[in-house]
Amino acid sequence: MSIEVIILAAGKGTRMKSNRPKVLHPLAGRPLISHVLDSAQRVGADRVSVVHGHGADEVRGVISDPSIRWVLQESQRGTGHAVKVGLPDDVPDETVILVMYGDVPLIDSDTLNTLIRSVKENGGLAILTIELNDPLSYGRIIRDDDDAITRIVEVKEATQAELDIHEINTGFIAAPRGLLADWLERIGNDNTQGEYYLTDVVAVAVADGISVEGIKSTDEIAVQGVNSRIELARLERHYQTTQAICLMGNGVTLADPARIDVRGKLTTGNDCFFDINLVIEGEVHVGNNVRIGPNCVIRNSDIGDDAIIEANSVIEGANIGARCAVGPFARVRPGTMLDVGVRLGNFVETKQAQVGAGTKINHLSYIGDSIIGRDVNIGAGVITCNYDGANKHTTTIGDNAFIGSDSQLVAPVTIGRDATIGAGTTLTRNAPESQLTVSRHAQQTFSHWRRPKKKT
Repeated sequence: MSIEVIILAAGKGTRMKSNRPKVLHPLAGRPLISHVLDSAQRVGADRVSVVHGHGADEVRGVISDPSIRWVLQESQRGTGHAVKVGLPDDVPDETVILVMYGDVPLIDSDTLNTLIRSVKENGGLAILTIELNDPLSYGRIIRDDDDAITRIVEVKEATQAELDIHEINTGFIAAPRGLLADWLERIGNDNTQGEYYLTDVVAVAVADGISVEGIKSTDEIAVQGVNSRIELARLERHYQTTQAICLMGNGVTLADPARIDVRGKLTTGNDCFFDINLVIEGEVHVGNNVRIGPNCVIRNSDIGDDAIIEANSVIEGANIGARCAVGPFARVRPGTMLDVGVRLGNFVETKQAQVGAGTKINHLSYIGDSIIGRDVNIGAGVITCNYDGANKHTTTIGDNAFIGSDSQLVAPVTIGRDATIGAGTTLTRNAPESQLTVSRHAQQTFSHWRRPKKKT
């Protein structure tokens, strides 16, 4: 029996006070709807249909998955209407239809699978409910004396007795495609909003003698939607707390579990220590016994065993080898590959640089488009001049070379192994190995020169 998922994502999200479609607001660095799509894939959906409306082009531009079936709801006429326009007509009637929401990002696959399993076993309607201390504006679940669900009443249509009910509708439902299509044809919009409520299919199903199974969730966060930035922040903190607990369970010590943000996929070895305000983005792997100082950002990078990343460093698209030391205040840009035991010190920037084992670049240097050998020492203020205004060029430095402070290496240029470049040199031609190369004017002293003074 196949499974089709319909994700409702047409709402504007007025309370977000934003020009951006609500489902594109980020949670853990990814759009809300991306988390929902992940959950849909985890339940084994054969196809996902996204009903979109406000900001349709922007939503489709961000979510580029070619397998998604996009359905435009040109006018928002309620959740029942949205599901109706999104319902596929090219699948058998027994196909399980699961309705999800683009602004409920933390729904878990186990709960969704329970809904699907109910439909497969009973052939009826399954709805997800939860009991809340403060039900607010959620639709209330109405049960009869035998505890069977008879209908769902929206707050604006409810009596005071119905408002006192604490079991509410989460919006998640599953049903056979044929039955759901029939029910949606029969619901009306005779209500205060003039909308077609998806919840009205419950009463229609009951009238047809179809069983309605209410599956209760106990996880309020999992079923919570995002309607404001306050709610988004609440879910972000919950998500990050979960990530922190997972990291500590995998052998990572966190200086403060409340001050780490994982906005992607992070894998770690044992006995790592992460100081405060670490931000992880994209896919990051950290080896064993790695120490990361405060206020660092690491994206799409690999950090080898026993490496030390000092405070306030930014690492992006890089491969940091074992026993390397980076920072403080280092910027490691994409394409950087550091071999074992490399040292990048304070205010060093690298880009597209291959750096050999044991090499030291300790202070205030820019190394770009470079191939550097083993055990090279690069002094303070050294710059590889890799860009001529139109094209990038490569600087190659051999093993055990010594580059004096405040030198400019104008690429393309090659420095031989064991070569020494004197401090203050502007190198425009290749430097031979095992020799000293210097370019500077002879030092002069002007005895009759006087420093200017202010006029009285």
